[in-house]
Amino acid sequence: MNHYDIKTPLQALHEHNETHKSQAIVASLLSGQNMALISDAGTPLISDPGYVLVREAKQAGVTVSPIPGPSAMISAMSTAGIASDRFGFFGFLPNKKSARIKAIQAIAHIEQTAIFYESPKRILACAQDLQTVLGDTRIVCFAKELTKSFETIKTDTLPALIDYLQEDATHQKGEFVILISAIDKDNKVAGEEQLDKVLPILLTEMGASKAAKLAAKITGIDKKHCYKIAVDMQA
Repeated sequence: MNHYDIKTPLQALHEHNETHKSQAIVASLLSGQNMALISDAGTPLISDPGYVLVREAKQAGVTVSPIPGPSAMISAMSTAGIASDRFGFFGFLPNKKSARIKAIQAIAHIEQTAIFYESPKRILACAQDLQTVLGDTRIVCFAKELTKSFETIKTDTLPALIDYLQEDATHQKGEFVILISAIDKDNKVAGEEQLDKVLPILLTEMGASKAAKLAAKITGIDKKHCYKIAVDMQA
């Protein structure tokens, strides 16, 4: 704004003030002012604040119009070389290892590309957790610093991507987009077949909840799905 000598007044909207500040902004809009919601980088509301304001503005009858701009998620998808006909965006992975592994297990068997964001501080640990859950053959893309000087897009197996991250500390710098290819149908069938063999054995030793939790760890299949199958087996 300073570079182009734009003097339009600015005010900060972030996760800590969005709830109470949105009402005042909507009131200004209703009084006839025009406002633009912008973000430091990328597209507003994509892992950024703004949802509360947009929701309240629309509920108040304010017209909200989009202006297309950059999105790391879509930019990465267009260059990853991974199927883009069906995909889901899951925001940032959890900080803690146990929660992160659960999040990865939840998408391990979905039939669509899964997209996450990850910080440079956790990218190596995240890659190692991905390998633990997904194995060595799943194709994954790490894309970082998109449209910037050090743009890097690597699509490979997880062992190769981990080697890339470890060979040079600078390779772990930057904000990452992670794209995980959908599970191969043959692998999904194999996982279900393994579940059919393992779950009945576990159910002879423990309840459905514990059996489902352990079966999920063994097969990588979502715990809720394992629990549903376990309950059906006991019916």
